[in-house]
Amino acid sequence: MDLTTSGSASVLKPAAALTDSEGAAAGAGEGAPPALPEHPLVVIERGRSTGLGALGDLWHYRELLYFLVWRDLKVRYKQTALGVAWVVMQPLLTTLVFSVFLGLLARVPTDGGAPYPVFVFAGMLPWTFFSGAVATSGNSLVGNSHLITKVYFPRVIIPMAAVGGRLVDFLVSFVVLALLLAFYRIAPTWNLLMLPPLVLLVTLLGLAVGMWASASNVRYRDVAAILPVLVQLWMFASPVVYPLKLVPEGWRALYSLNPLVGVIAGFRSAVLGHPFEWGALAFSAAVTVALLAFAALTFRRMEKHFADLV
Repeated sequence: MDLTTSGSASVLKPAAALTDSEGAAAGAGEGAPPALPEHPLVVIERGRSTGLGALGDLWHYRELLYFLVWRDLKVRYKQTALGVAWVVMQPLLTTLVFSVFLGLLARVPTDGGAPYPVFVFAGMLPWTFFSGAVATSGNSLVGNSHLITKVYFPRVIIPMAAVGGRLVDFLVSFVVLALLLAFYRIAPTWNLLMLPPLVLLVTLLGLAVGMWASASNVRYRDVAAILPVLVQLWMFASPVVYPLKLVPEGWRALYSLNPLVGVIAGFRSAVLGHPFEWGALAFSAAVTVALLAFAALTFRRMEKHFADLV
């Protein structure tokens, strides 16, 4: 029995007849743990912020982006005999193979009579960065499922970190290109001032394709299997080992639908001092912006399902 007081009168109420709140208060008075509330006190939900709000969210987690990039670099080269040398070996070995079979045997022409090794390596650098960024970021969400299911942060940071790690590799490989230019006595020109915008453009393009591929890979795991095949075919559809002038004039407009056409041709012109293909470069920039907007909207729409599907 429990003694309750109402005004000046005291009534006896059976303990079984106590309300939940009264029972919880009585139990708390006896040293028992407090009862949990029937409804949550705080509800954490994904926000609807877009535009400047989303950018502010990314800025708030900028340190996480830095540490994820650093972690990816350390994991990639951990327990490797050559370490960072793998960064420059891949484009160098590929350039060597293409120089022998296409430069010496097939006699593929180059722009302005540039040495074929320099011509190919100047095209391989942006392509190697782009293909590596797409392949790494495409599998980044599935590979970091332990983070997605345990803690909140903007999920787009994961593919951004994958692209950022490949950007570090790209900057290291650029030193080898500078040595090749010095070996073949190719003097730098004012066209080099276009390199920062071109690097930014290929970075945004790799991020756009990587964001879309990573979000699609969470829902459809077939993407991980087909992505390397598509990336390999994309290389031969881009002017990596052959100049843009080999494409017939009537096909050039259709060919320029590939956003890498303007990027690779522009990068090669900046390095070798050739005239820029401004039409192809402007079209590549427009397609890149459109792809980035589409990938961001797709990623944002699918983000709320990642923790359930990953």
